Amino acid sequence: MTKNENPVFPDGQDPTRWRALFVIAISQLMVVLDASIVNIAIPKAMVDLHISRANTQWIVTAYTLAFGSLLLLGGRIADFAGRKKVFIIGLVGFAAASALGGIATTQGMLFGARALQGVFGALLAPAALSIINVTFTVPKERAKAFGVYGAIAGGGAAIGLILGGVLTEYTSWRWCLGVNVPIAMIAVLLAIPYVKESHAKGDHSLDVPGAVTVTIGLVSLVYGFSRAATDGWGKVGTYQFFIVAAIFIAVFFYIESKAKGPLLPVRVLAERNRGGSYLATLLVGSGLFTMFFFLSLYFQQILGFSPLKSGFAFLPFSLGVISFAGVAAKLLPKVGARPLMLTGLVMATIGLLLLSRITPTSSYVTHVLPSIIIMSTGLALVFIPSATAGLHGVEQRDSGVASALINTSQQIGGSLGAALLNTVAVTAATAYGVAHKIAPNDPNSLVHGWSLAFKYGAGFLTLAAIVVFVSINAGKDVLVEHEGVVIH
Repeated sequence: MTKNENPVFPDGQDPTRWRALFVIAISQLMVVLDASIVNIAIPKAMVDLHISRANTQWIVTAYTLAFGSLLLLGGRIADFAGRKKVFIIGLVGFAAASALGGIATTQGMLFGARALQGVFGALLAPAALSIINVTFTVPKERAKAFGVYGAIAGGGAAIGLILGGVLTEYTSWRWCLGVNVPIAMIAVLLAIPYVKESHAKGDHSLDVPGAVTVTIGLVSLVYGFSRAATDGWGKVGTYQFFIVAAIFIAVFFYIESKAKGPLLPVRVLAERNRGGSYLATLLVGSGLFTMFFFLSLYFQQILGFSPLKSGFAFLPFSLGVISFAGVAAKLLPKVGARPLMLTGLVMATIGLLLLSRITPTSSYVTHVLPSIIIMSTGLALVFIPSATAGLHGVEQRDSGVASALINTSQQIGGSLGAALLNTVAVTAATAYGVAHKIAPNDPNSLVHGWSLAFKYGAGFLTLAAIVVFVSINAGKDVLVEHEGVVIH
């Protein structure tokens, strides 16, 4: 046993556990802030680093791809290499990657830094959750701890929108990444004395081949979409990346079916509620991307909003999700997961379709705000039921993997949605410009492309509703069986 590992205390409780929770809360806030801050910074970064519209999505997907594809491996590494050790490595690495992105002089340097953030985030996030799980052994205290963690996940996004606007407008978009450095360093200094080391027992094998093949497959798929945006769908070279993606993803599932300690046990996907929940979450992530990514560009490049005003313009969405999440939690035991999810997905689809009607002269109050409110209310009814359905009937040995898959599905869905829908928007804007004899970056061309992307995003949400209708049949007591199970 190493120093501070699994010490025995007189009352059985770690006296520094609430301080440890404070450290973890700081790290969670940093990760959540990073996601929303970057959305506000995208338009300024595009201009500063001369990033083309076809490549803009890599600011998002470089992070989400690395994070989503490595999250399950990161959890196993944390369990067996030492949760505190991996937590600190994740913090230091995340800070270093953020600093690199903050001083980026080329788009490639920024994309690489974002990918590194994703790699270290994939170590940091599961380590933090595991530390909470082993530090708080009393069920009531553990529930409070996860409540704090969840509140930061919800509220942190709203804070990030405003902070991103302030930093971008009054300093530089680069500080939207650089702000992570002091936050991470404070967390490291506090983690050393207050977070206790712990390890998991059992099989210590790591499914590295699985992690490598799924990452290559997903990157190839996203790069294929990116190439389609620049070269067009008619070029043979575009499809070679889709072929590579299909081969590596197929190899990944073959490896998972044979591996001794698989990254993704196939049995976790086999149960209809869990499998349906993960697929629906992936589709929701794909559709949800369209709103944040394209509206950020629309606010600043078309409506002329400042970065700070753009942050406030997004605020009703975050507040809507936070407000109605409590409603969803109360209704879930009464009506079950499927009715809530179907209602929420229909509302979110309507909201996104309404958003597709924007023009270069549309008003935020009359055209954008109602759509945001409808979407946020609907999605609030989806998130909690989806998470609980994703844990339906899971065995104890698979609870960590099952809960991590919820986050993984959303991140990968966002990555694929970013790539595909950006390709749709760029291609449509170019075609519109040619047809109307105007430039592809003319406001009318751009908004036409974004409107079509919103419609495709609504299509993803509709598919998610179909998946839910067909696959989700968990009863009203779905919450009871998941008490104490971690949701990432």
